[in-house]
Amino acid sequence: MSDDVLSIIPTDAGWQPDRTAADRALVLVERLTPGVVDGVDVEIDMTWHDAVTAVDCGDNLQRIGCPLCRASIDTQWWGDLLEAHCDDGFATLATKTPCCGGATSLDALDYDWPCGFARFEIAVWNPERLWFDDAELAAVAEALGHAVRQVRARV
Repeated sequence: MSDDVLSIIPTDAGWQPDRTAADRALVLVERLTPGVVDGVDVEIDMTWHDAVTAVDCGDNLQRIGCPLCRASIDTQWWGDLLEAHCDDGFATLATKTPCCGGATSLDALDYDWPCGFARFEIAVWNPERLWFDDAELAAVAEALGHAVRQVRARV
């Protein structure tokens, strides 16, 4: 059985909130998310990662585009990159694209289904909703004290 995970992450991959702000944001996410879906409790995890970690969309990933030459990037390249950094995270997001060899950042690639990178994450497992709307994201950002974005994964 697969799971859906709706994650909220800061827009700055290296940024982490203090505990008070994180707890405020968590309480808000809990209020915005139904507690039980189809008889199953919705689990919400809050994680401080030691290093910048990929927050990818899992099986939802359709395509990755190069922001420099607009070519498609093989998703196998992406999968290999994630596997290579699954234990230690990313010291830098700088990369050379496999299509044109251009220098860019991993967070600048054009992901079809959003992906991101973060040192802090609030993850809602199997939520009843697809996405948080703009007003809800703005409220979470205000509670956290930093702009946020969302990633929906199928794992």
